[in-house]
Amino acid sequence: MNNNGSTALGLILGAAIGATLGILYAPDKGVKTRERLAEEANNAKDRFASGAMEMRDQVASSLQSKKVDLESQLEHVVTNASYKADDVITTLEKKLQELKSKNKKFQKTS
Repeated sequence: MNNNGSTALGLILGAAIGATLGILYAPDKGVKTRERLAEEANNAKDRFASGAMEMRDQVASSLQSKKVDLESQLEHVVTNASYKADDVITTLEKKLQELKSKNKKFQKTS
């Protein structure tokens, strides 16, 4: 994603610089050149804004996807922890029963 953003920014800047240099070296009157420069600057601004909005949408989409993945993983971890807690409780209950049984044997012999 970061590489795509850098590539898009590079293309936009390259196009703007190329257009500007082309206009500056064209054999036209100064007024006409300035008008073209202003027009190209506005076009570049619009392309940049459009590219920025597209990148923003891509980042938002990616973040949403990562959020869904994270929530799914978290749910999986919580579920597994719950099952493991049940296993631990069951084991502890068995051990408690064994200890109670042993304790009763000691109480009878005393």
